[in-house]
Amino acid sequence: MTPHAHRRARLMTAMQHGIAVIPTAPEVARNADTHYPYRFDSSFYYLTGFVEPEAVLVLIAGDAPQSILFCREKDEAREIWDGYRVGVTAAKDQFGFDATYPIAQLDEKLTELMGNLPKLFYPLGADAAWDARMLKIRSAVQAKARSGILAPDQITDVRGLLHEMRLFKDASELALMRRAAAISAQAHIRAMRFTHAGQFEYQVEAELLHEFCRHGARDPAYPSIVAGGANACVLHYVENNALLRDGDLLLIDAGCEVGGYASDITRTFPVNGKFSPAQRDVYQIVLAAQAAAIAAAVPNQTWDAPHQVALRVLAQGFIDLKLCGDSVEAVIESESYKPFYMHRTGHWLGLDVHDVGDYKVNGNWRNLQAGMVLTIEPGCYIRPADHIPRELWNIGIRIEDDVAITAMGNEVLTAGTPKTVVEIEAVMHNK
Repeated sequence: MTPHAHRRARLMTAMQHGIAVIPTAPEVARNADTHYPYRFDSSFYYLTGFVEPEAVLVLIAGDAPQSILFCREKDEAREIWDGYRVGVTAAKDQFGFDATYPIAQLDEKLTELMGNLPKLFYPLGADAAWDARMLKIRSAVQAKARSGILAPDQITDVRGLLHEMRLFKDASELALMRRAAAISAQAHIRAMRFTHAGQFEYQVEAELLHEFCRHGARDPAYPSIVAGGANACVLHYVENNALLRDGDLLLIDAGCEVGGYASDITRTFPVNGKFSPAQRDVYQIVLAAQAAAIAAAVPNQTWDAPHQVALRVLAQGFIDLKLCGDSVEAVIESESYKPFYMHRTGHWLGLDVHDVGDYKVNGNWRNLQAGMVLTIEPGCYIRPADHIPRELWNIGIRIEDDVAITAMGNEVLTAGTPKTVVEIEAVMHNK
């Protein structure tokens, strides 16, 4: 059984008795006659491995479970223009489905398949058009009541079950994430070696994309952030069009996608290859915060534990830099650290760069467990202000790694990316 088939079986077991309808993502027009590069729906792909648009997975759970794919038919004329299609017949064996049908038959077949099943599972509320379509099909089933056919009387958002499954990565998923991490690490090294004053941010971005593609990772997992100087203090800066200046830091937040799975790395380094004393002081604080957070990312610690330990290190650092006063406890309680550190220390990572999965269970932070993958990314962002020493102005630093929780502790998937001051300066001086 393939990993995708195994996941379908697990989902049907969790459903107990009912029917699930899970569509892939639609194509999206970019302008009058072209589309954005197509990217499948993550949950659909997680269960199917099928990458074409216009496809829907139907799962029937019960005494005789079935997995059914609706997809595009073979079409020689369209394939000449748009490329190869798997087709209905080949998809059945190639992807291990019990049955396959043309996508044009979806509504008709669903009206047959939905009868006498008590629960309907689909991504409720994700798309108004799909909501209306499912209700219309359910109404068509209800119209058969006089024939003894009952429509589902319970509609459940399937994402609740799916997201909990996706939170725990299996061996095949972790292998893809290691590959994505290794490629992204090489891209960051390439960027460090390439960078010098007088370049534009987009020229460094081009080096990242080149390294991704060179290793077969055609897509970045998210728009790359290449932020020099003051731009590094904008958390989601993506213009990437400013000139890099001698003496500034460059923050790069970039990662590729392999087999649908994301990597997510941030490194900050000096444009001229040498940290100034002030830059080094701030950098070491962020690095120490990240090290403490990674050490806390182990089984049976709560999700919040890495953030809290990182926050304490940062708070003490901000006191030492004279950015904040009072004690660590007072800084945290008053949130006086927030002008310099306004985000949390990580997020789940997987098929989505901000991956699915609840952070709390029954109102409490959930415990970390083997198979979870998260980012650890503390930072410090210092904007100009009268009460801040001028040598600290416009220093924006974030250090981010991808961490898989293991039975015995954790694995830093992105450990191949230079991170210490010594490592970074050595890479930049050995171009």
